[in-house]
Amino acid sequence: MNGLSGIAAFRSGISLLALAFLALFLLYPLWLVLQASVVDEDTGRFALTNYTQILASSYYLGGIRNSLVAGAWTTLLATLLAVPLAFCLARIDLPGKAALMTLVALPLVVPSFVSAYALVLLFGHAGVITVALRSVGIPIQSIYGMTGIVIVFTFNLYPYVLMPTVAGFKAIDISIEESARNLGGSRWYVFRTVLLPVVMPAVLAGALLVFVETLENFGVPAVLAEDRPFLALDIFKLFAGESDSNVGAAGALSVLLIVCAAAILLLQRHYLARRRYATGARRAPPAIPLGGGWRALAACRTLVFV
Repeated sequence: MNGLSGIAAFRSGISLLALAFLALFLLYPLWLVLQASVVDEDTGRFALTNYTQILASSYYLGGIRNSLVAGAWTTLLATLLAVPLAFCLARIDLPGKAALMTLVALPLVVPSFVSAYALVLLFGHAGVITVALRSVGIPIQSIYGMTGIVIVFTFNLYPYVLMPTVAGFKAIDISIEESARNLGGSRWYVFRTVLLPVVMPAVLAGALLVFVETLENFGVPAVLAEDRPFLALDIFKLFAGESDSNVGAAGALSVLLIVCAAAILLLQRHYLARRRYATGARRAPPAIPLGGGWRALAACRTLVFV
């Protein structure tokens, strides 16, 4: 009995410590942000003037729109890139698969700011490739703007979708696929109607991380946005105060950023709550047998996006 009570006390202590840590380093800072957003700096009283000023400003509304558009495009492109690549890595016997799995995780190690700067060196106004193409008469625009931002985000963040999706494909019980194939379904039909719905929670979890990371990242817009407003970048400028800091406006924009991220989370949860997902891999799915040509094509497709 003493041993059981000691274990219960230990669990309670760990739980209280975790709650205290969460309250101190998450809830309290969030409360300070919310408090700053609803307090008038001149009078020190409760007011919504920070929100009304932001919502009446075309500049800040443009920043919110640009952030959501960049997040939506990045999430879509990263998902379209990662899901087929994840299937190849999980289910096809590719040469050098261990090395490929290491390479696809490299974008998570390289800071997005560095990737944006590298893209500028290649495709900027005076980039190596830009100058070379223009010298031979091929017109090409610089990478600055929404296009460059989405490209950098996509190739930096697609591993967030790739890694859980690879694990999802490996966790599917092979009997599910065999049953669908025995009923006459083609491989594409089985992938679209059986395998993909089962791994959808993993795909959506990764896509949510991509969208949130896109919203909160200000390094890439700082390099590539030029004069375009972006939500995270505007928050940093208002808080750091390049000319004059405005903590209240920064807090209001921060709350709006949290609301956008929370709305996407609720949409994801609503979609998943309407369906039931369950699988257990009693037998690991074997590698799909491919001919030499298809195997080489899958390997090339994988290498291109690594």
